[in-house]
Amino acid sequence: MSEKLVFLTGHLAEDRLRETVDDLALAHANGHWRVINIGIKVAALMTEKIIKNRLKEPLAADRVIVPGRSRMDLESLSAHYGIPFQRGPDEVIDLPAFFGRGGKPPDLSQHDLKIFAEIIEAPMLSVDQIVARARVHAAAGADIIDIGCQPDTPFPHLEDTVRALASEGFKVSVDSGDFDELRRGAQAGADFVLSLDETTLDVIAGTSAVPVLVPKPHGDLPSLIRAIDKAEEMGLTYMADPILDPINFGFTTSLERYAELRRQRPDAPMLMGTGNLTELTDVDSQGLTALLVGICSELAITNVLVVQVSPHTRRTVQEHDASRRLMYRAHKDQSLPKGYDAGLLSLHELRPFPYTPGEIEELAKSLRDRNFRIEASADGVHIFNRDGHHVAIDPFELFPKLNVKDDGAHAFYLGYELAKAEIAWQLGKRYVQDQPLRWGVAADAKAEDLTHHAPEGATLASKKQKPVSEAGNNSEETLDAADRRGDRDDAEPGR
Repeated sequence: MSEKLVFLTGHLAEDRLRETVDDLALAHANGHWRVINIGIKVAALMTEKIIKNRLKEPLAADRVIVPGRSRMDLESLSAHYGIPFQRGPDEVIDLPAFFGRGGKPPDLSQHDLKIFAEIIEAPMLSVDQIVARARVHAAAGADIIDIGCQPDTPFPHLEDTVRALASEGFKVSVDSGDFDELRRGAQAGADFVLSLDETTLDVIAGTSAVPVLVPKPHGDLPSLIRAIDKAEEMGLTYMADPILDPINFGFTTSLERYAELRRQRPDAPMLMGTGNLTELTDVDSQGLTALLVGICSELAITNVLVVQVSPHTRRTVQEHDASRRLMYRAHKDQSLPKGYDAGLLSLHELRPFPYTPGEIEELAKSLRDRNFRIEASADGVHIFNRDGHHVAIDPFELFPKLNVKDDGAHAFYLGYELAKAEIAWQLGKRYVQDQPLRWGVAADAKAEDLTHHAPEGATLASKKQKPVSEAGNNSEETLDAADRRGDRDDAEPGR
């Protein structure tokens, strides 16, 4: 049975939304869709109250799509109308990608890759400090906390560390080149030890620790195969790590070892340590991480050892977490890892500019108020209101045209927004006025309440406290997005 869809919008976006939905063809719905203008100017500023006041007709629909930036209780609307209400993408330009995955965001909740997050300086930290670090790694996505031991560095509190982490519910691994430390860790209750070879499996005798097996000498795949065979003969659970080497020091050959091991042992559990690439290559680590996790996906490598030491890898646990979810979803769909999520696109965007210069010009012509709107498009940064429309690559060129030199709060606000817009334009990112730039997994996103619009900012609050005589000819302006709506909840449709 064909699905019937209703799209809610406002005056400014109505024509563009109709054209976009029409271009989609929505073959799965046989063209059963309608666009309903709810009777306000800016679609993103519709509210639950506006919809309930104005949408009186029987909807005769299976699903209602509301603008992504609107703030309302969708469960309440769904219950009121007896039809699911769903939040669409923030911009009309993103509708094709939205409907490209069955009309809803992809499920990125699953993965099949465990992250070992190493605390490399553990001997120099107290037990409490190690536990605190473990909590941070776990919150970022780590599944196992790896206690890194240091050569020729005493670690008298190793056992206490293992037990403290285990008491907090963490899975624990001990990583050392000292076999006595590995034995101590295993006997204290560590879940994994890194790393053993065909000659040292007795280190874990009498414990339940899972050994991570490596070649000895380095790069000798036959020795790793023998270690696997020996572990299986002993009835041990294990992981095999052929060892990833840095670029210019055997990187390509090491990848060949992983592939060859998979060919020779199709069912062997494997681990890859990604730090030799992310830590030892001066590039943003997200792309390297995604590539390595993609290799893990193809070779059915289900464990990675992650190192987060260098400043440029300070978010590598989050990057591995995002990468494993993306690669798992794409693999399950037998699809390219493309069009699912923008979390790993921190510096650039697939569609950075939602409006063309011509569309911004048309929007500027329609304005009847003095509140400034800011957009970034292919030709630069735009700022406009009823009194003018200005475009520049350098925001300093815009200041003399804005008439805010005597309004410090307003000038501060516009300077902040124009700086954001300039950064977005330079990098090819999406700019949204009154919203922070989005950096994907490279930075924590500000929490958003999707049921209410943000309260007024400090500059607007300051402006409202200023006497009218001091506010000059900008006194009627408001700076916050919610005050730019030009609509009221109880207004009549079309006003």
